[in-house]
Amino acid sequence: MALSVQETLKRDPHGGQLFVFRGRSGGLIKVLWHDGQGMCLLAKRLERGHFIWPQAVDRAVTITPAQLGYLIEGIDWRHQQRTWCPEAVR
Repeated sequence: MALSVQETLKRDPHGGQLFVFRGRSGGLIKVLWHDGQGMCLLAKRLERGHFIWPQAVDRAVTITPAQLGYLIEGIDWRHQQRTWCPEAVR
């Protein structure tokens, strides 16, 4: 993933920005971030629904911290409502 950031997006994966990737089906995201000491990888898979993804231009999108928060929570950032909420823990 860091290689994709460097070669495809032409960005520095060690620069402190967050890089978010979505799986093809839309139910999985991975967040890559270098915190100054090492590379961090967060992965989240939704049990139901999909992550709402902004329209990409040139394979990259810049979003606000608020939009990132909605994205990670599985909330449609365009309408600020959860796409699905679990009813019970399995």
